[in-house]
Amino acid sequence: MSPSESKRILVIPDTQCRPGVPLEHLDWLGQAIVDYRPDIVVHIGDHFDMPSLSKYESPGSAYMEGKRILNDIATGNEGFARLNAPMAAEIARRREKHRKRWEPRRVFLMGNHENRIVRAVHEEPKLDGLLSLDMLKVPEGWETHPFLEIVEIEGILFSHYFSNTQSGKAIGGSIDNRLNRIGRSFVMGHQQGLLYGIRQFPGSLMRHGLVCGSFYQHDEHYRDAQSNGEWRGIVVLNEVRDEGYDIMPLSMNYLRRRYS
Repeated sequence: MSPSESKRILVIPDTQCRPGVPLEHLDWLGQAIVDYRPDIVVHIGDHFDMPSLSKYESPGSAYMEGKRILNDIATGNEGFARLNAPMAAEIARRREKHRKRWEPRRVFLMGNHENRIVRAVHEEPKLDGLLSLDMLKVPEGWETHPFLEIVEIEGILFSHYFSNTQSGKAIGGSIDNRLNRIGRSFVMGHQQGLLYGIRQFPGSLMRHGLVCGSFYQHDEHYRDAQSNGEWRGIVVLNEVRDEGYDIMPLSMNYLRRRYS
């Protein structure tokens, strides 16, 4: 495969939009997508945080006070529109000016936070018809894939997370352990921070593992100051081919400095 046939994939980790948190980093992201002009954009999931449907907080607790499902959805819809707007404008501009077309494949992999809607309807059938994933306004041009669906892109497996077949929980541990369990180059979100590694297999085959699960400015109330200090940003995969790539992380601080 020649260098010209390699692809660039821009990965958006968990954005976890909810009422009351900053969203301007999604504007920075939109500009970065236009600047880096990837062939493929993959949002790894948990865009809609949906705190009103959290099972980790007790009903009537201080945290749940004032939480509203429709407000959660509206904030997520606003966030998606903001990150998508610069890309949509650039695609339209190139068409109108008869410039070289750039229309990246756009993939949204739903996470466990979006799946809170599915779970809520399952547990409360009276919500059927009132609450559904259709209320999440993913912009036109994006493919949407259900929670835990594994999507293969350019030989790499993408999913919000990869589950243990026995427990159903996310496969964790070191990158080496995950590569052993998953068996292919992979990209997942779900876990805060950035974890990356390469494993050499017999012959010349190299497999890459990437975990990136935080692209938001706010701190989580259930974590202390030290654990809230994880790496946050987006990740660009260059020279993607044959299950391999060159990794280029772009931190939140870098995006803020360049685009704010």
